[in-house]
Amino acid sequence: MSRRKTERLLGLVVCLLSSPRYLTAVQIREAVPGYPESFEAFKRMFERDKEELRELGIPLETGFNSAGDDEAGYRIPRQAYVLPEIRLEPDEAAVLSLAARVWRQAELAGAAAGALLKLRAAGVEAEETTQPGIEPRLLAGEAAFGPLWEGVRDRRPVTFAYRAAGRSEAQQRHLQPWGVVNRHGRWYVAGYDTDRDAVRVFRLSRIDGDVRFSGPAGSVIVPEGTDVRETVREWDTHPPAQRTAVLRVRPGAGHGIRRHATPLLDSAGLDTAGLDSTDTAGPDGSGLAPGSTGGWDMISVPFSDVGWFAEHLASFGTDVVALEPADLREAVITQLKGALA
Repeated sequence: MSRRKTERLLGLVVCLLSSPRYLTAVQIREAVPGYPESFEAFKRMFERDKEELRELGIPLETGFNSAGDDEAGYRIPRQAYVLPEIRLEPDEAAVLSLAARVWRQAELAGAAAGALLKLRAAGVEAEETTQPGIEPRLLAGEAAFGPLWEGVRDRRPVTFAYRAAGRSEAQQRHLQPWGVVNRHGRWYVAGYDTDRDAVRVFRLSRIDGDVRFSGPAGSVIVPEGTDVRETVREWDTHPPAQRTAVLRVRPGAGHGIRRHATPLLDSAGLDTAGLDSTDTAGPDGSGLAPGSTGGWDMISVPFSDVGWFAEHLASFGTDVVALEPADLREAVITQLKGALA
């Protein structure tokens, strides 16, 4: 729903809720901003708005203020609209208020603010229970977040190009999305991959380009008992089998990578860490001749996720050079070229 439409419907609800009398269409048109100048266009839009309010469960009544009225009017009876008394413990109200603040910069900010407004309207002073100095935020900077969230909400299948770990080319994927989950600061979408005929989890940061809807709303069926958070957790907890990376690390640098490293031995059986020979320019762009340590430390490090590990290595810049395996080296080069671009 667009912001303009949301504001118009909110204005209509406030107008009809605050009036003790039935308001005619002409009075509503004058009182509620956002309706077109043409009366015919207004009537069509107003009819759609009335149906939408009723679908939302808002009790919209039609009636006459007196027997002499020629035109029916509309109102929302307060006693039928007001929520029953809500009793929340201080910690429960604090959690709801905190949740609204968490989503302040994400796509759900409007919905979160609306929920908080309803709580205050019901007499729950959520602001008074917030904890000073605590303001976590979930950032949803990936362009894929919005359309994927809409796909989950409307149960619509989607298609997108996905660059899997260790692959230089993106592949087109078709997904029936079940949920969007944040885990350890990263966003994932889980669902049924029709191309693979299996449940799959995709990281939003690896989606390349636009997410497009590929089917009608309501066509995605989420299996009963599905726990999307658990699906993502299992996928993240049981990564692919570990592999070994061979790296050159500049002496005195790369401390974050050294903690999990094992020094490599040269052909003579000597530890190559800490050699003092002079660096030479190599054709591979690493600043080293092939087969030369050049004063760098040669180490091996276990890893499982090529994409994540390539991002991690690229963050060290020229202090760490990936040599093996080839797909890891290619992924690091891709990361560095992207940073340069």
